[in-house]
Amino acid sequence: MFKSGFVSVVGRANVGKSTLMEKILKEKVSIISSKAQTTRDKIQIIYNDDNSQIIFLDTPGIQEPRNKLQDYLLEVSKESLEERDLVVFVVDNSLEIGRLDHYILDLLSKVNRKKILLINKIDLITDDEYKLIEDKYRSMGIFEDIVGISALRDTNIDRFIEVIKDNLDEGPMYYPNDMITDKSERFIVSEIIREKALKRLGAEIPHGIFVRIDQFKKRKDKNLYDIYATIITEKESHKQIVIGKKGSKILQIGQDAREDIERFMNAKVFLKLWVKVEKDWRKNKNMVEKFGYK
Repeated sequence: MFKSGFVSVVGRANVGKSTLMEKILKEKVSIISSKAQTTRDKIQIIYNDDNSQIIFLDTPGIQEPRNKLQDYLLEVSKESLEERDLVVFVVDNSLEIGRLDHYILDLLSKVNRKKILLINKIDLITDDEYKLIEDKYRSMGIFEDIVGISALRDTNIDRFIEVIKDNLDEGPMYYPNDMITDKSERFIVSEIIREKALKRLGAEIPHGIFVRIDQFKKRKDKNLYDIYATIITEKESHKQIVIGKKGSKILQIGQDAREDIERFMNAKVFLKLWVKVEKDWRKNKNMVEKFGYK
């Protein structure tokens, strides 16, 4: 029996959803950063094995919106609950159920779909602490199954996949079995650049970075791509931070990104980065839509 289906992965920001997706695929598709709400798009991650195809939807972390971009991200996450065959709710090792988790649980209680709970970061707690968390969620009676994992350490990922299969019906192969995402190479390259920028910049600037790919071209008769991209910030002062002293920061971002892009593309890459200011773009509905968040 070949099983297939669509699985929405939801949770508040920074609980490890994108790390989980990377470990499932063993490929970089979703952006990973210690900053909250790094995922901004619905990214379909396609898992294939001999008897199944599981299409995961990695969604933006749910948090209270404070600008037009975050309004969009919240709607994306809420809509994804109704679009899938199965919903996976990811929480971390917090011993108490927080306000945002209660908000998500309330949303889930109204969704007529099978639900699985993933308790992530179990490597950081004792068995007794894990049992305490599990019992709290199990008593709610809304989950088909509960699995404890450590996405970072690759613990119980195989068991999680088997639980997913147990809760899916027989179905067709929706995508070719060598396809790992519905997103284009250009999109993934822009996400890699944004990830490296966030990691290099740390807490120096807010989360208002957007990466636009201006050119993406393979040279004739060479396994080499010319990629030009612009890092867009919200303020002139942020632009100067991204550039760094004598261009040192943007040089570091470019070097980090090029290494990952070359691994992803399996090709050599000439990467050129620029920085541009679009003042307070996240608060501007027209700019948010112009950048594709609509």
